[in-house]
Amino acid sequence: MASAPMLDATTAEALREAMRAAQAGDFPRARSLAESAIPRSADPTPLHAFLGMVCARGGDLAGAAGHLRHAHLGRPADATIACNLVAVLIDLGDREAALDVATHELALTDSTLRVARYRGFLAQSLDRFAEAADIYDYILARAPQDFESWNNLGNARSGLGEYDASIAALERAVALDPGAAPTRVNLAAALGEAGRRPEAEAVLRAAATDFPGDAHALHELYVQLKGDGRHEEALSALQQAAERDPAHAGVQLKRAVEHGLAMETDAAEAAYRRVLALDPTTSDAYLGLAIQYEHTNREEEFAPLIALGEASGVDIGTLSFLRAFEHRRAKRFDEGLEALALVPPGIEPERTAHLRATLLDRLGRSDEAFHWYEETARLHAAGPLDPIARAAELRTELRGELSLMTHEWVAGWSRETPPPEHPAPVFLVGFPRSGTTLLDTILMGHPGTIVMEEKPPLNMVDEAIGGLARLATMSADEIAAARARYFEAVAKLVPLEPGRLLVDKSPLFLSKVPLIKRLFPEARFILALRHPCDVLLSCFMSNFKLNRAMSNFLRIEDAAELYDLSFSHWERANSLLSVDSHTIVYERLIENVEAEVRPLFDWLGLEWHAEALDHTRTAKSRGLITTASYSQVVEPIYKRAAGRWHRYRAHLEPVLPVLAPWARKFDYDL
Repeated sequence: MASAPMLDATTAEALREAMRAAQAGDFPRARSLAESAIPRSADPTPLHAFLGMVCARGGDLAGAAGHLRHAHLGRPADATIACNLVAVLIDLGDREAALDVATHELALTDSTLRVARYRGFLAQSLDRFAEAADIYDYILARAPQDFESWNNLGNARSGLGEYDASIAALERAVALDPGAAPTRVNLAAALGEAGRRPEAEAVLRAAATDFPGDAHALHELYVQLKGDGRHEEALSALQQAAERDPAHAGVQLKRAVEHGLAMETDAAEAAYRRVLALDPTTSDAYLGLAIQYEHTNREEEFAPLIALGEASGVDIGTLSFLRAFEHRRAKRFDEGLEALALVPPGIEPERTAHLRATLLDRLGRSDEAFHWYEETARLHAAGPLDPIARAAELRTELRGELSLMTHEWVAGWSRETPPPEHPAPVFLVGFPRSGTTLLDTILMGHPGTIVMEEKPPLNMVDEAIGGLARLATMSADEIAAARARYFEAVAKLVPLEPGRLLVDKSPLFLSKVPLIKRLFPEARFILALRHPCDVLLSCFMSNFKLNRAMSNFLRIEDAAELYDLSFSHWERANSLLSVDSHTIVYERLIENVEAEVRPLFDWLGLEWHAEALDHTRTAKSRGLITTASYSQVVEPIYKRAAGRWHRYRAHLEPVLPVLAPWARKFDYDL
């Protein structure tokens, strides 16, 4: 590099005086001396370079950038001036301009490699991965032991989709510095992108062990396990990350969300409270707590939560969302709509749309309500898991099962059946929103029952044996093994006490009758019925957690087809198998609970227990209610939803031809 030109006397003297002032800590005087000398200097470049450093030290980044630009124009080949300007521009947030200074040409002339390192960093941060990789290759050809550049090269190659090259670079970085925890995480990410997920998991687990004070590897392990559908292991990794970094509000917030998804309400609430203790302005923690309180029917908690948010200065959108829920609970529906008007689109859009629809429905503004129920469904349907396609898969599966269910198929079943080791469960079925949650709450209130609400044991058995097509060929030993698997799974969820009747409640087990009868020939069924139009409307209006079945309720026509297929399945099974069932009609149940429930208790062999009719007491003591009926089941029995479909008839007209045969069969009027 060429030597710096000689300074003229004026410039040299001004710099000497300014530097003495700076060394004495008098930066204002240093700046004044240098600035006043610029008009008199034959070559002000050194003064601008000095002023750039002085302004930066004083926090005047804009001033620093201005002076350093002048200096860079005067000395474009000076790497030190260029690097100082780049650093200031980065601090100002102008990385594009910084990269324009750290040119490829200048990087090649800087033997210190400082410009090259800046160029690589800037290009990578701007997603210009090819430029970044090119300059990192240049650096590493001259400094092959530079583990940071190997790490950065690996990340740049990953950004280009060159995963094998990325992994090779990151492995070199790890070998050069095994004590750099972030490089391990980067290597795991590259392995994961390359489809080598077991290796990625192994790297993360090793990093979590090797760096016991670092939560990052555990957090990334949580992300990978969650992506692989290993939810319990993912939550365990996240809990460990939260324990290692208890002051990290973001990790604690994720922990709260995951506990909520796992329906572990106490743990979710504790995690949300920890977030608020760390940062009482965290809006998502207030929203998460509100949802937990809603699902556990703890409406009395809304007012203190709102008061805490107000005192902490939480944004008006979050507070308005909370207030809307409180207004709904207090039946102040107009005030609830006014509160929702202040909620911005980014806050819980699906829940906000659904709450607006609910308030409009309660005000009798049916067409507006239907519009917002449709908007809720549209928002859900736009989710990344393609719920519309998943819903169609289930309907296709049901149609295939119906084609299999013939007299010849049942006649081919092996007749050897092992003796039962446990009494057969009673299965509570019926299309969703037919009053099954009210009914299971009444049954929970009886001391002679154990009610299991929408849990997976039967589905686990179904998957293990291979589905409906396998039923005909099951041997006695296979049936016994399937029963044992079922009761083993049940015992992990509810206490199996001798003398108490197990009620397995899951509405859409309407389509599981052949499986149930194959495993438990003595099984009995409680069938919940309600007007098909009210059922369908209520399903469309409900804010279900979207699995394959519930995704069918995002569109009225899909819901109608699922209704038709589900009851066709039920009726076909009744025609082929000896099904012992007792029907509970929702409309009769809400008119006279005792008159409808007494015969049911008799049929089940249960003594009359009047306290079971106090469903609100039972509901409030049962904790989390996992169905869409959580808000209604703690209320006194109401009749406003019976016949509600008439207000929405115009919107249901397209599916009435599908529902009409079932309405006639179940003695309902259209």
